[in-house]
Amino acid sequence: MADDLLTEHDLALLRQVIAVSEHAKARGDHPFGALLTDVAGQVLLTAENSVVTGRDVTGHAETNLVRAACARYTSVELAACSLYSSCEPCAMCAGATYWSGIGRVVFALSELSLRAIASSQQGTPTMNLPCRTVFAAGRRATTVLGPAIESEAATPHHGFWH
Repeated sequence: MADDLLTEHDLALLRQVIAVSEHAKARGDHPFGALLTDVAGQVLLTAENSVVTGRDVTGHAETNLVRAACARYTSVELAACSLYSSCEPCAMCAGATYWSGIGRVVFALSELSLRAIASSQQGTPTMNLPCRTVFAAGRRATTVLGPAIESEAATPHHGFWH
């Protein structure tokens, strides 16, 4: 598998993580999901956003996933893993992913597309800071693929941010 091309398996995993985001929304949280795979593409962990139900602004899906992953796997194991996200990791989540040592990030909805959807809700915090910029500021390479299947990933967000 080439790191610069999304495979059908990558797309299937993105659809799975979009379903995780829909579950978070159904629970009353923001519609974001993340999952971690090993080098063979087998799902190791999933995580949902818990900002509302956990009353924790750092409870983003990716950050929740990184916390769980670091508790279970070594840095060597994490370097061979991929983090899949329903939306481009924000600066906080990209930083957590970078510090965890996870080697690859694949996302569906871009931060800019999310901003366009969420802009109707006053006070919805978003940043114009692509995850690639955050990763590029580090001293180790992180492969980033995305955005992909944005229209599918946007579905849980429509009607949520208003």
